[in-house]
Order: sequence, then structure tokens, then C-alpha cells
Amino acid sequence: MKRIGLLLLVLGLPGVLGAQGRDEEFYYPGDFNWRFRAVYPKAAGLFNAFDYGHAVLYERLLTAPDAPVEVLERREFDYLVGDLLRRPPRFAVAEEAIMPGYARTAWRAKTMFERAHVLHRQIYDVYAAPGRSDSSRMALVERLVDHYLADTRYAITDRPKTMELMDGQYFSQVFRQRYPKFNGLIWAYHWLQVGLYESLLTEPTAADQRASIEESVARFWAMTESAPSRLPSVMPMTAAVAPTFSARHPRAAIVFDNLHMMHDIISDILASPKVARADKARVIDSAVDEFRNPATNVIDLEHWRMMADHMGGVEKMGGVAGRGRPR
Repeated sequence: MKRIGLLLLVLGLPGVLGAQGRDEEFYYPGDFNWRFRAVYPKAAGLFNAFDYGHAVLYERLLTAPDAPVEVLERREFDYLVGDLLRRPPRFAVAEEAIMPGYARTAWRAKTMFERAHVLHRQIYDVYAAPGRSDSSRMALVERLVDHYLADTRYAITDRPKTMELMDGQYFSQVFRQRYPKFNGLIWAYHWLQVGLYESLLTEPTAADQRASIEESVARFWAMTESAPSRLPSVMPMTAAVAPTFSARHPRAAIVFDNLHMMHDIISDILASPKVARADKARVIDSAVDEFRNPATNVIDLEHWRMMADHMGGVEKMGGVAGRGRPR
């Protein structure tokens, strides 16, 4: 935790201060906001630590591309798994403080990630908040998705993108090959982020939800043991990991799959020596434009639902989430 405190000092840098306040947006209003954090503080705290993990990764890849592999694979991985994730920040970290160089280089990408992460957290809040009927929750989540998609400057499309964007470009797969532990940890994050929806939607009582969420968090920790052997070896797909959620809210599920694919693509762009340092911002901007565009490199819904089978099966993604489901 001391490391975060020190990194926050960079907020005093003029370049970072000058970048603040650009297109910032608060949560969609409602009495459900922050309910998940109130009811499940340990799980919610993990998301704050996940944000730090993404931020420090991008900053290291951008500013120190020639650093030894051990910097990420051992030092940062061990800090995340052994320290920060064990004692996560209570509140969301200021990612711009952790990754000042990346924030200046890829502001649009950073903002797109933040907006999609807010959608993630507000959907948790809706399903964790008491006093609403199931149909009311479903309708509210769809309103949240409408609100998110309406800002086309930063919304990731709800049309499923082809995996060729992640695996078939000239810079593809570099990050996972060079940093298998850190890559697997990112995929474990993504497994938990979508998997918790399954606990919230399929369990009949608050006590059952709590038990299922605790089990999912325990499964996440088990993935980190003996890394990378137990970490996901394939990017988790929401339709496979959280089938109930994906059937109920397919637009949100597709946004999150596209979000996670875009995370991987940017990791590859930053890690690849085939993308010159001077070209990183331009290539990232091209990826941003692609994932805002609902008309290019898309697949049909049936193909999207079957994608897990094409990628080797859900077990390679961490398994189906929720209690009593096949592992």
C-alpha cells in the first residue's frame, strides 16, 4: 500500500494536472450505487486492486519496454498477488497517477476502459441492492447499457468482434508469450469480473449470493497458486463463464468481451517490438476506433455464443462461474 501512496505524488506533475478534467463523467444516478461495495467489500476491493494492476502494466510496457521480464513476471506479479490484492484499496485508485505516461499517450483508450468499468460496477450494484423485483433489475440494467452506449465517443460497441483482432494482427500474442504469469493474472481478473454476475443472478437468497461470491473469490485465489499453471490459458468469454448473465443481458456481455479483447490488444501493441515507440499512440488509436465501430470485424450472435468451444472450451478460461456448476 505504501507504493500506491508514493505513486499518488505524481499528481503534482504539471503534465498530469493539465490532463485532468477532460470528458470526466460521474455514475448514472440511482439509489443502487455503491451497494455492492457496501454488501461485499472484499470482492469490491479486489476490483480497485485490479485497476492498479492494469495501470502499472501499461505504464511499465510504455516507459520501460526493454526492462527485464522479471520486473513484471516476478516483482509486480508478486506485489499484486502477495500484497495489494490481499489488502486492496478501499476506494478506486487514481489510475492517472499510476500511469501518467500512458494516460497522456492513450487518453481515449484510458477513458473507454474507465467508462466500461463503471458499467461493470453499476450492474453489480443493481443486483446487490435490495427491494427491487427481478424484472425491475433487468430493466434498470438495460437502461444503464443504453446510457453507456449513447456516448459514442467512448462506448465500446455491443456488436461482438472477431477474435482475429486479438490473435491475427502483426503484433498479436506478444504479451502473453513474453509475460505468461501476468497475462494469466489479467485473465483471472476478467474471469472474476464476469463470473460474479452469475452468483448475483442465479442464487435465490442474499445468504446464497454471499456464499457463491465467496466461493468465486476463493477460486480466483486458487488460480494464482503455482502460476501460471492454474491461471486461465485462454481469454475468458462471458457467454461461457457467466451464461445466465449473458442470456439475460447480451449487450452488456458483448461489451465486456470486447473490453477484455481491447485490453489484450493494447498490451500486445505496447509489448511488441514490431510497433515502433513513435507509433504506439497511433496504433492504439486505431484499435480504439475499431472497438467503437459496430460495422467492422463483427460476428453474429450464434458465433459469439459458441466462441468458447472454438477457443478450446470454458475450462481453459477458468470454468463456469457460480456454485454447483461444472468446473
